[in-house]
Amino acid sequence: MNVNNISKDDLPWIVEYDSEKCMLCGRCVAVCSFGAIKVDVQKRKKVKALSNDKGFSIDSDQKAIPVIKQVVDENDFCRGCGMCSKVCPNGAIKAVRNKTEIFGTRYRAKTAQSVKRGGRSNLHTEGRTLDKIKVGRISQMTDPSLDALRHTFDMRTNFGRIVSPEELNFDIVNGELKENNKKVPVNSSIYPVIIGDMSIGALSPRMWEAVAIAVAYLNEVKGIPIRMCTGEGGIPDRLLKSKYLKYMILQIASGHFGWNRIINAMPDMKENPAGVLIKIGQGAKPGDGGLLMAEKNVRLIQEIRGVPKADLLSPPNHQGLYSIEESVQKMFLSMNCAFNFKVPVAIKVAASSTSVSVYNNLLRDPYNIVGGFFIDGLQGGTGAAHEISLNHTGHPIVSKLRDCYLAAVQQGKQGQIPIFAGGGIGMNGNLAADTFKMLCLGANGVFIGKLILQIAGCIGNDYGKCNACNTGKCPIGITTQNPKLIKRLDVDTVAQNIANYICATDVELKKLLAPVGNSSLPIGRSDALVSVDKNVAERLKIQHVC
Repeated sequence: MNVNNISKDDLPWIVEYDSEKCMLCGRCVAVCSFGAIKVDVQKRKKVKALSNDKGFSIDSDQKAIPVIKQVVDENDFCRGCGMCSKVCPNGAIKAVRNKTEIFGTRYRAKTAQSVKRGGRSNLHTEGRTLDKIKVGRISQMTDPSLDALRHTFDMRTNFGRIVSPEELNFDIVNGELKENNKKVPVNSSIYPVIIGDMSIGALSPRMWEAVAIAVAYLNEVKGIPIRMCTGEGGIPDRLLKSKYLKYMILQIASGHFGWNRIINAMPDMKENPAGVLIKIGQGAKPGDGGLLMAEKNVRLIQEIRGVPKADLLSPPNHQGLYSIEESVQKMFLSMNCAFNFKVPVAIKVAASSTSVSVYNNLLRDPYNIVGGFFIDGLQGGTGAAHEISLNHTGHPIVSKLRDCYLAAVQQGKQGQIPIFAGGGIGMNGNLAADTFKMLCLGANGVFIGKLILQIAGCIGNDYGKCNACNTGKCPIGITTQNPKLIKRLDVDTVAQNIANYICATDVELKKLLAPVGNSSLPIGRSDALVSVDKNVAERLKIQHVC
């Protein structure tokens, strides 16, 4: 016996098994993608005391009984996904959270490696700011509210640089507007919710396809102009050359993965993309680059990204960019030139104490190139990261969004560079409420990622359940490249669920706009909000109520 080996009591989840209920169908073992349980033989000895003329005698009966046994290993261990209990016909097995687990300590001591996982932060020490904010201003007698069911609402926001009136390509001549030759930045009108950057590689091909189908359906059939960001890593050729590219925001991140294929496809593009997003950082692991484990880097991903079978590590920052001004001149100018200045180009950064400095510098950009500012908070999710980064780095999104907006107000430049905020939006399951509050605090729109996975059936949560996106063993088929696991995901059902959720969100947003008396998005309408927390109210400069 080696007392230093990982034991069952060290693991984060313990499999409870009742052999009396088990019918040995094998479904639990077959469905477990992590190899955390196995069929084993358990020896049992039954002792009987028999009476006779001479007194008592002892008789024993030994049997070998097949049972389901939990695997104890630092790599193949239970993640608590609960798939075994889902398929068990008799309720003979389930995963139970081990409150006294010390797996992280044991794992580091045995492997000399950092703990890696997907999902988002599992620490819940500060509470959720958005849940402490309420919509407190209701239009009634003096300022009548609107009818949410019959009134027409303008549910659009700007994506692209908004110039001041003096910079517009019009002059007033003899009291009439005359067009001049000034170059005005491109701008498009989109829905205030963007499906955030989740790459092919991080997601399974079926999952990525389902999101793309839902986006096309919402635009083409429902008339909701929602946009989807591709994430780093490129997209399939057939999509680059299709009419649906106009709904895609192409991302270029620090790894530049997949961009050779995008550049080569430009002459054959039927449509311009919806935009280009240059990712400097993300909220779930700020200061850290992307991470795609070799297990998920299958042939399809290798072909799209032009890489060999290996772990794909994106640098923590864009190589060759050492200042905000340089990034504006190099990246934004080159990307605008590539699409003939017809595509908005935005930047994505992780929320931090320096975010306002970045935004202020972008506002001062004399070329009017920057078309959007995406800021990502620490409650955002990721496909793979070091747990130390997920739990202990980053900045909450709400206060930093507010700081950026108020900094623009102070300069009289609010709205010139649209702000899109993300990181935990829709965590409580209500996307509409979170979006409305973020708009009132100054955002032009929000972007979501983890919520989309939950709509698709993700069984992970923020309390340690599953969180195994990095392993390529997703039991639902969402974040895996394993052909057998991918088949568990039904593309049509997932696409329909995503479309349904966005349609419901559209209705609910109108139900919040109507009582406030707004027929358009309430961007910067902080007077509509109140907070039950005095510290939150003071920090965000909104009314405190009790």
